Amino acid sequence: QVQLVESGGGLVQPGGSLRLSCAASGFTFSIYTMSWYRQAPGKERELVASIPSGGGSINYSDSMKGRLTISRDNAKNTVYLQMNSLKPEDTAVYLCNARYWLNYWGKGTLVTVSS
Repeated sequence: QVQLVESGGGLVQPGGSLRLSCAASGFTFSIYTMSWYRQAPGKERELVASIPSGGGSINYSDSMKGRLTISRDNAKNTVYLQMNSLKPEDTAVYLCNARYWLNYWGKGTLVTVSS
């Protein structure tokens, strides 16, 4: 059974940091491109960051570039997203995605940036 379980979301003040984690199981994690998306209320789902199976050619969204670091630990079947200098407009549900032949999604973790 495929599972992607996100954690690490919560309420943070503007300028703060959060580290999201996505624990994967039920598929060969190491060969999948792993990505983080976000979806704010009333907005379309947006790609935030992606990291291929080998860890190279990392992509970041323009809206968050310079404030993000995506990483993966293939031994732990986990992908991480370090987010710094958070802004209120970063408030969204952040979802983990695994893509190879198939496409898997987690249920998301809510990040709220507010004072």
